Amino acid sequence: MAEASISVDQDQFCCPVCLDLLKNPVTVPCGHSFCMDCIKGCWDQEDQSGVYSCPQCRETFTPRPVLRRSYFIAEMLEKLKKIELQAASPAGPGDVECDFCTGRKLRAVKSCLTCLASFCEAHLKPHQEVPALKNHKLVKASKQLQEKICSQHDKPIEIYCRTDHSCICYLCTMHEHKGHDTVAAVAETIQKQNELKEIQKKLQQRLQEKEKRLQNLKKEVNTLKCSAQAAVEDSERIFTELIHSIEKKRSEVTKLIRAQEKTELREAEELLEKLEQQISDLKRKNAELNQLSQTEDHISFLQSFQTFCISSEPEDSSSVSVHQQLSFDAVRKSLSDLKERLEQFCIREFSKIPPLEKRSTRPHHSDRKRPDADTSTLFTDWSLNHAGVLQTVSASEPRTRSDFLQYFWRLTLDPNTVNDYLSLSESNREVRFRGLGFQYSEHPERFDSSPQVLSKESVCGRAYWEVEWSGPCVSISVSYKGISRKGGYECLFGRNDQSWSLRCSSPSSLRHKNIGTKLPTSLSSRIGVYVDHSAGTLSFYNISHTMTLIHTVQTTFTQPLHAGLWVDVRSSVKLCDIKEKLREKQFRNFQLN
Repeated sequence: MAEASISVDQDQFCCPVCLDLLKNPVTVPCGHSFCMDCIKGCWDQEDQSGVYSCPQCRETFTPRPVLRRSYFIAEMLEKLKKIELQAASPAGPGDVECDFCTGRKLRAVKSCLTCLASFCEAHLKPHQEVPALKNHKLVKASKQLQEKICSQHDKPIEIYCRTDHSCICYLCTMHEHKGHDTVAAVAETIQKQNELKEIQKKLQQRLQEKEKRLQNLKKEVNTLKCSAQAAVEDSERIFTELIHSIEKKRSEVTKLIRAQEKTELREAEELLEKLEQQISDLKRKNAELNQLSQTEDHISFLQSFQTFCISSEPEDSSSVSVHQQLSFDAVRKSLSDLKERLEQFCIREFSKIPPLEKRSTRPHHSDRKRPDADTSTLFTDWSLNHAGVLQTVSASEPRTRSDFLQYFWRLTLDPNTVNDYLSLSESNREVRFRGLGFQYSEHPERFDSSPQVLSKESVCGRAYWEVEWSGPCVSISVSYKGISRKGGYECLFGRNDQSWSLRCSSPSSLRHKNIGTKLPTSLSSRIGVYVDHSAGTLSFYNISHTMTLIHTVQTTFTQPLHAGLWVDVRSSVKLCDIKEKLREKQFRNFQLN
């Protein structure tokens, strides 16, 4: 405990310039204490400016303060030295040994750059008391004393050359470093220490930022794991419920068929019993008739024949029948239709599931290269295998119209967004310009001045749809849902960074961020629109007897997309339904055997 206390006391009595115990201590007006020689050396270099500062707090003084010995601190240092002398310990491994101790070597406390020797507390006294030795340069005990002596001039190194970034002696300033920018090593140390503090401060800030990012990343990882686990559990629960529901319906259909079978069999058994009774009666009567035909007595024959004619009217059983073919074909047809609708529904709904994107721990998506394997289609195409289990279908880049039709979306227009200048059809799939005369009800998503409308559905992943247009001018667009609804010019499709718009007129153009690109291709009345959201691809096609590319936009989509339509005077646009004969190939690979 005593050693720890002494160590603390030593730190309190260290000079901020030489970082050693104070020698001939003085206190400047701001209250800080220094060695007499250290503060004089610092202020001697400030004589030209006439302004003198404290090396520790940087407070300035004018004129140069008069330095007087601080007797109180000097007395405290004397007491400290006596305590240290009493507690002097022998040098151990790694300690600097006193060069003047004989026998057991004590631990050195100071090294003299003039004598090139190290001294324990007892042998250091001459350097503190003898006037001729007081001018020697004492430093903290060091084993590398030779490194602090100029190898060329054999003088203490106490000057720093800023020109060559090296430590030199005073003779070097007169020869090799003559004319260089030199400064006392003490003054340069103070400046470098200040620079070091700034570096440490910045390093600490960076360390705190990295630690904060590390904590945030750990939280994101935990959140991702919890979210993924919750999604897996929810999907398992949903699919389990779906399977149970299908199993329940299967059981109900089986019971329905068996009940119908039982009813029909009961009626058929009753009819069989009745027919068998009738056959038995007919056989009996036939035997009686055979016997009558063999009667030789004419009177008996005539009397018996008359009786047979009255009682032998055959019962008409033509009204009694059994269904030759029960209605199982209707059940089979209904189930087959249900299967096909379910497959189509799965394809459409699973394509709406957005692909998983990397978080900010990876480079920004604009800096990433598209992977060789298109993993964005993981949830895009689905089918039912022969066991009734959902499975993915290979989704390469579409090339033919049949390929595009695999991604066909049946979109509808949102009545809540349609402008008052436009009129929607009852199916919400056709819009035309009608002018003023009718106003829709107030809605925050309605375009208030631009004659345009958005689709109700959003698309993510791969999607394809077709439109037919007529009239002088329309615009076929895709847009984020957050596009502005209030205002004029800035709300138009293609006039902002929220939308991309193909203007169908003469000449045609494609516009985004109010930058237009003229298109040399003339447009047909039917336009195909293809979006690959994860790949950042938007393409427009002319649809006639062939399918021809008009223009492709390569960008980065950050939100789900909606189809958008802008309609000018005397113009109309319709979202097309793909005929079944054109869609047969879409589900050819999804049929159950």
